[in-house]
Amino acid sequence: MAATALGSVAASSASSTTRFLSTATRATLPFSSRSSSLSSFKFLRSAPLISHLFLNQGRPSSCVSSRRFNAASHPKCLASDPEQLKSAREDIKELLKTTFCHPILVRLGWHDAGTYNKNIEEWPQRGGANGSLRFDVELGHGANAGLVNALKLIEPIKKKYSNVTYADLFQLASATAIEEAGGPKIPMKYGRVDVVGPEQCPEEGRLPDAGPPSPAAHLREVFYRMGLNDREIVALSGAHTLGRSRPERSGWGKPETKYTKNGPGAPGGQSWTVQWLKFDNSYFKDIKERRDEELLVLPTDAALFEDPSFKVYAEKYVEDQEAFFKDYAEAHAKLSNLGAKFDPPEGIVIDDASSKPAGEKFDAAKYSYGKRELSDSMKQKIRAEYESFGGSPDKPLPTNYFLNIILVIAVLAILTSLLGN
Repeated sequence: MAATALGSVAASSASSTTRFLSTATRATLPFSSRSSSLSSFKFLRSAPLISHLFLNQGRPSSCVSSRRFNAASHPKCLASDPEQLKSAREDIKELLKTTFCHPILVRLGWHDAGTYNKNIEEWPQRGGANGSLRFDVELGHGANAGLVNALKLIEPIKKKYSNVTYADLFQLASATAIEEAGGPKIPMKYGRVDVVGPEQCPEEGRLPDAGPPSPAAHLREVFYRMGLNDREIVALSGAHTLGRSRPERSGWGKPETKYTKNGPGAPGGQSWTVQWLKFDNSYFKDIKERRDEELLVLPTDAALFEDPSFKVYAEKYVEDQEAFFKDYAEAHAKLSNLGAKFDPPEGIVIDDASSKPAGEKFDAAKYSYGKRELSDSMKQKIRAEYESFGGSPDKPLPTNYFLNIILVIAVLAILTSLLGN
Protein backbone atom coordinates (compact mmCIF):
# COMPACT_ATOMS: atom_id res chain seq x y z
CA MET A 1 0.00 0.00 0.00
CA ALA A 2 2.20 2.85 1.04
CA ALA A 3 5.73 2.71 -0.13
CA THR A 4 7.44 -0.10 1.60
CA ALA A 5 9.94 -2.07 -0.30
CA LEU A 6 9.73 -5.67 0.57
CA GLY A 7 13.32 -6.10 -0.18
CA SER A 8 15.28 -9.09 -1.14
CA VAL A 9 14.31 -12.51 -0.15
CA ALA A 10 17.69 -14.13 -0.24
CA ALA A 11 18.62 -17.73 -0.64
CA SER A 12 15.56 -19.78 -1.41
CA SER A 13 13.29 -16.94 -2.40
CA ALA A 14 14.19 -15.42 -5.65
CA SER A 15 11.89 -13.69 -7.98
CA SER A 16 11.33 -9.99 -7.59
CA THR A 17 8.22 -8.73 -6.02
CA THR A 18 6.95 -5.25 -6.40
CA ARG A 19 7.20 -2.50 -3.87
CA PHE A 20 4.26 -1.04 -2.14
CA LEU A 21 4.91 2.40 -3.49
CA SER A 22 7.20 1.90 -6.38
CA THR A 23 6.82 4.66 -8.88
CA ALA A 24 7.43 2.95 -12.13
CA THR A 25 5.37 4.49 -14.86
CA ARG A 26 4.24 1.07 -15.84
CA ALA A 27 4.06 -0.18 -12.35
CA THR A 28 1.21 -0.11 -9.97
CA LEU A 29 2.21 0.97 -6.53
CA PRO A 30 0.83 -1.74 -4.39
CA PHE A 31 1.99 -5.14 -5.20
CA SER A 32 3.67 -5.91 -8.35
CA SER A 33 6.90 -6.04 -10.08
CA ARG A 34 7.45 -6.56 -13.75
CA SER A 35 8.73 -10.08 -13.35
CA SER A 36 7.23 -12.66 -15.67
CA SER A 37 5.79 -15.99 -14.69
CA LEU A 38 8.93 -17.71 -15.85
CA SER A 39 11.20 -15.56 -13.74
CA SER A 40 8.91 -15.93 -10.76
CA PHE A 41 9.56 -19.65 -10.73
CA LYS A 42 13.26 -19.08 -10.24
CA PHE A 43 12.76 -18.26 -6.62
CA LEU A 44 14.44 -21.48 -5.56
CA ARG A 45 17.68 -20.06 -6.81
CA SER A 46 19.44 -17.85 -4.35
CA ALA A 47 18.24 -14.66 -5.96
CA PRO A 48 16.86 -12.09 -3.51
CA LEU A 49 13.27 -10.95 -3.89
CA ILE A 50 12.72 -7.30 -4.49
CA SER A 51 9.35 -6.10 -3.60
CA HIS A 52 7.90 -2.69 -3.89
CA LEU A 53 5.28 -2.88 -1.29
CA PHE A 54 2.46 -1.23 -2.97
CA LEU A 55 3.86 -0.68 -6.36
CA ASN A 56 2.27 -2.22 -9.35
CA GLN A 57 4.98 -2.44 -11.93
CA GLY A 58 2.72 -3.01 -14.82
CA ARG A 59 3.21 -6.63 -15.68
CA PRO A 60 0.47 -8.52 -17.50
CA SER A 61 -1.68 -11.02 -15.66
CA SER A 62 0.12 -13.89 -17.36
CA CYS A 63 3.09 -13.37 -15.07
CA VAL A 64 1.71 -15.82 -12.53
CA SER A 65 2.45 -19.48 -12.33
CA SER A 66 -0.25 -21.98 -13.11
CA ARG A 67 0.29 -23.65 -9.78
CA ARG A 68 -2.70 -23.07 -7.53
CA PHE A 69 -2.36 -22.08 -3.91
CA ASN A 70 -5.93 -22.69 -2.89
CA ALA A 71 -7.42 -24.24 0.20
CA ALA A 72 -8.52 -27.44 -1.47
CA SER A 73 -5.89 -29.53 0.27
CA HIS A 74 -6.62 -28.04 3.67
CA PRO A 75 -9.64 -28.44 5.94
CA LYS A 76 -11.92 -25.47 5.97
CA CYS A 77 -11.01 -23.28 8.91
CA LEU A 78 -13.07 -20.23 9.75
CA ALA A 79 -11.15 -19.29 12.86
CA SER A 80 -7.45 -19.80 13.48
CA ASP A 81 -6.20 -21.82 16.41
CA PRO A 82 -4.22 -19.58 18.85
CA GLU A 83 -1.60 -22.22 19.64
CA GLN A 84 -1.02 -22.96 15.96
CA LEU A 85 -0.67 -19.22 15.31
CA LYS A 86 2.08 -19.02 17.92
CA SER A 87 3.89 -22.02 16.47
CA ALA A 88 3.54 -20.66 12.94
CA ARG A 89 5.11 -17.40 14.08
CA GLU A 90 8.17 -19.26 15.32
CA ASP A 91 8.46 -21.08 12.00
CA ILE A 92 8.25 -17.75 10.17
CA LYS A 93 11.10 -16.43 12.30
CA GLU A 94 13.24 -19.40 11.30
CA LEU A 95 12.33 -18.87 7.64
CA LEU A 96 13.45 -15.25 7.85
CA LYS A 97 16.81 -16.27 9.30
CA THR A 98 17.61 -18.51 6.35
CA THR A 99 16.03 -16.71 3.39
CA PHE A 100 16.13 -12.99 4.33
CA CYS A 101 12.65 -12.73 2.84
CA HIS A 102 11.45 -9.93 5.13
CA PRO A 103 10.50 -7.54 2.29
CA ILE A 104 8.40 -9.94 0.24
CA LEU A 105 6.53 -11.21 3.29
CA VAL A 106 5.66 -7.65 4.25
CA ARG A 107 4.41 -7.12 0.73
CA LEU A 108 2.34 -10.30 0.83
CA GLY A 109 0.33 -9.09 3.80
CA TRP A 110 -0.04 -5.57 2.39
CA HIS A 111 -1.27 -6.76 -0.98
CA ASP A 112 -3.89 -9.04 0.49
CA ALA A 113 -5.25 -6.21 2.66
CA GLY A 114 -4.69 -3.36 0.18
CA THR A 115 -7.67 -4.16 -2.02
CA TYR A 116 -10.07 -2.84 0.62
CA ASN A 117 -12.71 -0.33 -0.42
CA LYS A 118 -14.36 1.45 2.50
CA ASN A 119 -17.30 2.41 0.27
CA ILE A 120 -18.40 -1.23 -0.05
CA GLU A 121 -19.99 -2.75 3.04
CA GLU A 122 -20.48 -6.35 1.95
CA TRP A 123 -17.87 -9.00 2.70
CA PRO A 124 -15.92 -10.15 0.74
CA GLN A 125 -16.84 -7.74 -2.06
CA ARG A 126 -15.18 -4.95 -0.09
CA GLY A 127 -11.81 -6.66 -0.43
CA GLY A 128 -9.19 -6.51 2.28
CA ALA A 129 -7.40 -9.10 4.40
CA ASN A 130 -9.35 -12.23 3.53
CA GLY A 131 -6.77 -14.58 1.99
CA SER A 132 -8.03 -14.08 -1.57
CA LEU A 133 -4.49 -13.44 -2.82
CA ARG A 134 -3.81 -17.18 -2.78
CA PHE A 135 -6.01 -17.74 -5.85
CA ASP A 136 -4.55 -17.54 -9.34
CA VAL A 137 -7.10 -15.01 -10.53
CA GLU A 138 -5.84 -12.40 -8.04
CA LEU A 139 -2.27 -13.61 -7.97
CA GLY A 140 -2.26 -12.86 -11.69
CA HIS A 141 -3.03 -9.16 -11.24
CA GLY A 142 -0.22 -7.03 -12.58
CA ALA A 143 0.44 -5.48 -9.18
CA ASN A 144 1.05 -8.91 -7.66
CA ALA A 145 3.82 -10.06 -9.98
CA GLY A 146 6.36 -12.16 -8.12
CA LEU A 147 4.22 -12.82 -5.06
CA VAL A 148 3.96 -16.44 -6.15
CA ASN A 149 7.40 -16.74 -4.54
CA ALA A 150 6.09 -15.55 -1.19
CA LEU A 151 3.32 -18.11 -1.37
CA LYS A 152 5.83 -20.85 -2.11
CA LEU A 153 7.83 -19.81 0.92
CA ILE A 154 4.95 -19.98 3.38
CA GLU A 155 2.93 -22.82 1.84
CA PRO A 156 4.85 -25.43 3.90
CA ILE A 157 3.94 -23.51 7.04
CA LYS A 158 0.28 -23.44 5.99
CA LYS A 159 0.31 -27.20 5.41
CA LYS A 160 1.91 -27.75 8.80
CA TYR A 161 -0.65 -25.57 10.59
CA SER A 162 -3.89 -26.30 8.78
CA ASN A 163 -5.97 -24.56 11.45
CA VAL A 164 -4.48 -21.17 10.60
CA THR A 165 -6.30 -19.29 7.85
CA TYR A 166 -4.44 -17.89 4.88
CA ALA A 167 -5.67 -14.42 5.78
CA ASP A 168 -4.12 -14.71 9.23
CA LEU A 169 -0.93 -16.33 7.95
CA PHE A 170 -0.34 -13.53 5.44
CA GLN A 171 -0.71 -10.85 8.12
CA LEU A 172 1.26 -12.83 10.70
CA ALA A 173 4.15 -13.18 8.26
CA SER A 174 4.07 -9.48 7.39
CA ALA A 175 4.08 -8.24 10.99
CA THR A 176 6.71 -10.77 12.07
CA ALA A 177 9.00 -9.71 9.23
CA ILE A 178 8.85 -6.07 10.35
CA GLU A 179 9.58 -6.98 13.96
CA GLU A 180 12.42 -9.37 13.10
CA ALA A 181 14.04 -6.69 10.91
CA GLY A 182 14.33 -4.44 13.95
CA GLY A 183 11.02 -2.63 13.57
CA PRO A 184 8.34 -1.94 16.18
CA LYS A 185 6.05 -4.49 17.77
CA ILE A 186 2.83 -4.49 15.76
CA PRO A 187 -0.37 -4.68 17.88
CA MET A 188 -1.92 -7.51 15.90
CA LYS A 189 -5.08 -9.52 16.33
CA TYR A 190 -6.07 -12.67 14.45
CA GLY A 191 -9.10 -14.78 13.63
CA ARG A 192 -9.57 -13.57 10.03
CA VAL A 193 -11.96 -15.61 7.91
CA ASP A 194 -10.79 -16.81 4.48
CA VAL A 195 -12.76 -16.44 1.28
CA VAL A 196 -13.49 -19.87 -0.14
CA GLY A 197 -13.15 -19.48 -3.90
CA PRO A 198 -11.62 -17.39 -6.69
CA GLU A 199 -15.03 -15.92 -7.52
CA GLN A 200 -14.71 -13.95 -4.27
CA CYS A 201 -11.51 -12.21 -5.34
CA PRO A 202 -11.64 -8.42 -5.95
CA GLU A 203 -11.35 -7.05 -9.45
CA GLU A 204 -7.98 -5.86 -10.69
CA GLY A 205 -7.03 -2.19 -10.33
CA ARG A 206 -7.45 -1.50 -6.63
CA LEU A 207 -3.76 -1.24 -5.87
CA PRO A 208 -1.55 1.85 -6.31
CA ASP A 209 0.19 2.75 -9.55
CA ALA A 210 3.95 3.05 -9.34
CA GLY A 211 4.34 5.88 -11.80
CA PRO A 212 1.29 8.16 -11.82
CA PRO A 213 1.48 11.66 -13.35
CA SER A 214 0.68 13.18 -9.94
CA PRO A 215 2.22 10.91 -7.29
CA ALA A 216 0.83 12.66 -4.20
CA ALA A 217 -2.69 12.90 -5.61
CA HIS A 218 -2.61 9.26 -6.65
CA LEU A 219 -1.43 8.10 -3.25
CA ARG A 220 -4.31 9.93 -1.63
CA GLU A 221 -6.82 8.56 -4.09
CA VAL A 222 -5.79 4.98 -3.38
CA PHE A 223 -5.18 5.17 0.35
CA TYR A 224 -8.11 7.40 1.17
CA ARG A 225 -10.28 4.72 -0.47
CA MET A 226 -8.87 2.34 2.11
CA GLY A 227 -9.69 4.75 4.92
CA LEU A 228 -6.09 5.80 5.58
CA ASN A 229 -4.91 9.39 6.10
CA ASP A 230 -1.80 11.39 5.19
CA ARG A 231 0.08 10.45 8.36
CA GLU A 232 -0.57 6.76 7.74
CA ILE A 233 0.45 7.05 4.08
CA VAL A 234 3.81 8.55 5.03
CA ALA A 235 4.38 6.13 7.91
CA LEU A 236 3.68 3.10 5.73
CA SER A 237 5.95 4.50 3.03
CA GLY A 238 8.73 4.20 5.58
CA ALA A 239 8.74 0.44 5.02
CA HIS A 240 10.76 1.21 1.91
CA THR A 241 13.66 1.09 4.31
CA LEU A 242 13.56 -2.64 3.45
CA GLY A 243 14.38 -4.15 0.10
CA ARG A 244 15.83 -3.30 -3.29
CA SER A 245 14.62 -2.91 -6.87
CA ARG A 246 15.92 -4.63 -10.00
CA PRO A 247 15.56 -2.87 -13.36
CA GLU A 248 15.04 -6.13 -15.24
CA ARG A 249 12.01 -6.87 -13.08
CA SER A 250 10.49 -3.55 -12.08
CA GLY A 251 11.93 -1.13 -14.60
CA TRP A 252 13.49 0.92 -11.82
CA GLY A 253 16.85 1.01 -10.16
CA LYS A 254 20.39 0.12 -11.11
CA PRO A 255 21.56 -3.39 -11.96
CA GLU A 256 23.95 -3.26 -9.01
CA THR A 257 25.31 -0.90 -6.35
CA LYS A 258 28.06 -1.13 -3.79
CA TYR A 259 25.37 -1.94 -1.22
CA THR A 260 23.81 -4.82 -3.15
CA LYS A 261 26.57 -6.44 -5.17
CA ASN A 262 27.24 -8.98 -2.45
CA GLY A 263 23.65 -9.87 -1.57
CA PRO A 264 22.53 -11.44 0.74
CA GLY A 265 21.03 -13.84 -1.73
CA ALA A 266 21.61 -13.14 -5.38
CA PRO A 267 23.59 -9.93 -5.80
CA GLY A 268 22.30 -6.87 -7.59
CA GLY A 269 19.53 -4.33 -7.65
CA GLN A 270 19.30 -0.90 -6.07
CA SER A 271 18.15 -0.30 -2.51
CA TRP A 272 16.48 2.69 -0.89
CA THR A 273 18.81 2.49 2.11
CA VAL A 274 22.32 1.32 2.88
CA GLN A 275 21.19 -1.39 5.30
CA TRP A 276 18.23 -2.64 3.31
CA LEU A 277 17.33 -5.48 5.64
CA LYS A 278 17.16 -3.27 8.73
CA PHE A 279 13.94 -1.49 9.68
CA ASP A 280 14.63 2.03 10.92
CA ASN A 281 14.04 5.65 9.83
CA SER A 282 16.99 5.82 7.44
CA TYR A 283 14.60 5.82 4.47
CA PHE A 284 13.36 9.30 5.39
CA LYS A 285 16.86 10.59 6.03
CA ASP A 286 18.22 9.30 2.74
CA ILE A 287 15.25 10.52 0.69
CA LYS A 288 15.57 13.99 2.18
CA GLU A 289 19.32 14.31 1.67
CA ARG A 290 19.63 12.61 -1.72
CA ARG A 291 23.40 12.71 -1.38
CA ASP A 292 24.06 9.10 -2.29
CA GLU A 293 23.50 8.24 -5.95
CA GLU A 294 23.76 4.58 -5.06
CA LEU A 295 20.39 4.79 -3.32
CA LEU A 296 17.04 4.72 -5.09
CA VAL A 297 14.49 7.56 -5.00
CA LEU A 298 11.20 6.97 -6.80
CA PRO A 299 8.68 9.69 -7.70
CA THR A 300 6.37 8.52 -4.92
CA ASP A 301 9.29 8.67 -2.48
CA ALA A 302 10.17 12.21 -3.51
CA ALA A 303 6.52 13.27 -3.14
CA LEU A 304 6.77 12.76 0.61
CA PHE A 305 9.02 15.82 0.88
CA GLU A 306 7.41 17.79 -1.93
CA ASP A 307 3.78 17.68 -0.84
CA PRO A 308 3.21 20.13 2.07
CA SER A 309 1.00 17.79 4.11
CA PHE A 310 3.17 14.70 3.60
CA LYS A 311 6.29 16.73 4.36
CA VAL A 312 5.15 17.51 7.90
CA TYR A 313 5.26 13.83 8.81
CA ALA A 314 8.31 12.96 6.72
CA GLU A 315 10.34 15.69 8.44
CA LYS A 316 9.13 14.48 11.81
CA TYR A 317 10.25 10.93 11.09
CA VAL A 318 13.68 12.14 9.98
CA GLU A 319 14.24 13.57 13.45
CA ASP A 320 12.30 11.14 15.60
CA GLN A 321 12.57 7.41 14.95
CA GLU A 322 10.48 6.63 18.02
CA ALA A 323 7.60 8.68 16.60
CA PHE A 324 7.97 6.87 13.27
CA PHE A 325 7.91 3.46 14.94
CA LYS A 326 4.80 4.38 16.91
CA ASP A 327 2.91 5.70 13.90
CA TYR A 328 4.08 2.86 11.68
CA ALA A 329 2.97 0.17 14.13
CA GLU A 330 -0.49 1.72 14.37
CA ALA A 331 -0.81 2.15 10.60
CA HIS A 332 0.41 -1.39 9.88
CA ALA A 333 -2.07 -2.88 12.35
CA LYS A 334 -4.89 -0.82 10.86
CA LEU A 335 -3.95 -1.90 7.35
CA SER A 336 -3.84 -5.57 8.37
CA ASN A 337 -7.43 -5.41 9.62
CA LEU A 338 -8.94 -3.69 6.59
CA GLY A 339 -11.98 -5.51 5.24
CA ALA A 340 -11.38 -8.56 7.45
CA LYS A 341 -14.18 -10.58 9.04
CA PHE A 342 -13.12 -11.98 12.39
CA ASP A 343 -14.18 -15.16 14.16
CA PRO A 344 -14.57 -14.53 17.05
CA PRO A 345 -15.72 -10.96 16.24
CA GLU A 346 -13.32 -9.42 18.75
CA GLY A 347 -10.37 -11.27 17.23
CA ILE A 348 -7.62 -13.36 18.82
CA VAL A 349 -4.55 -11.95 20.57
CA ILE A 350 -1.62 -14.35 20.78
CA ASP A 351 0.85 -12.24 22.74
CA ASP A 352 1.33 -13.80 26.16
CA ALA A 353 1.70 -10.71 28.31
CA SER A 354 -0.71 -7.82 28.53
CA SER A 355 0.90 -4.47 27.87
CA LYS A 356 -1.00 -2.82 30.73
CA PRO A 357 -1.49 -3.99 34.31
CA ALA A 358 -5.00 -4.67 35.50
CA GLY A 359 -6.60 -1.76 37.30
CA GLU A 360 -6.84 -1.81 41.07
CA LYS A 361 -10.38 -2.17 42.31
CA PHE A 362 -11.37 0.12 45.16
CA ASP A 363 -12.16 -1.67 48.39
CA ALA A 364 -12.28 0.67 51.35
CA ALA A 365 -12.87 -2.18 53.78
CA LYS A 366 -9.34 -3.50 53.32
CA TYR A 367 -8.06 -0.25 54.77
CA SER A 368 -9.91 -0.88 58.03
CA TYR A 369 -8.05 -0.19 61.25
CA GLY A 370 -7.50 -3.36 63.23
CA LYS A 371 -10.73 -5.26 63.66
CA ARG A 372 -12.87 -2.16 63.50
CA GLU A 373 -14.89 -1.80 60.29
CA LEU A 374 -14.97 1.72 58.89
CA SER A 375 -18.30 3.46 58.71
CA ASP A 376 -19.94 4.10 55.33
CA SER A 377 -19.30 7.82 55.67
CA MET A 378 -15.60 7.18 56.32
CA LYS A 379 -15.44 4.86 53.31
CA GLN A 380 -16.92 7.61 51.17
CA LYS A 381 -14.34 10.08 52.44
CA ILE A 382 -11.54 7.65 51.70
CA ARG A 383 -12.89 6.99 48.23
CA ALA A 384 -13.10 10.72 47.59
CA GLU A 385 -9.46 11.09 48.66
CA TYR A 386 -8.54 8.14 46.44
CA GLU A 387 -10.19 9.66 43.39
CA SER A 388 -8.78 13.11 44.09
CA PHE A 389 -5.31 11.66 43.59
CA GLY A 390 -6.27 10.24 40.21
CA GLY A 391 -7.49 6.81 41.23
CA SER A 392 -10.59 5.06 39.98
CA PRO A 393 -12.10 1.58 40.23
CA ASP A 394 -10.54 0.72 36.84
CA LYS A 395 -7.20 2.50 37.05
CA PRO A 396 -4.37 1.94 39.53
CA LEU A 397 -2.82 4.89 41.24
CA PRO A 398 0.76 5.91 40.43
CA THR A 399 3.08 4.56 43.11
CA ASN A 400 3.79 7.90 44.78
CA TYR A 401 0.08 8.77 44.93
CA PHE A 402 -0.73 5.36 46.33
CA LEU A 403 1.74 5.79 49.19
CA ASN A 404 0.31 9.20 49.94
CA ILE A 405 -3.25 7.96 50.08
CA ILE A 406 -2.21 5.09 52.34
CA LEU A 407 -0.76 7.66 54.73
CA VAL A 408 -3.96 9.67 54.59
CA ILE A 409 -6.01 6.57 55.26
CA ALA A 410 -3.80 5.63 58.21
CA VAL A 411 -4.18 9.06 59.75
CA LEU A 412 -7.95 9.01 59.28
CA ALA A 413 -8.16 5.54 60.79
CA ILE A 414 -6.15 6.62 63.84
CA LEU A 415 -8.31 9.69 64.32
CA THR A 416 -11.44 7.59 64.00
CA SER A 417 -10.18 5.19 66.63
CA LEU A 418 -9.24 7.98 69.03
CA LEU A 419 -12.55 9.75 68.62
CA GLY A 420 -14.42 6.48 69.04
CA ASN A 421 -12.59 5.74 72.28
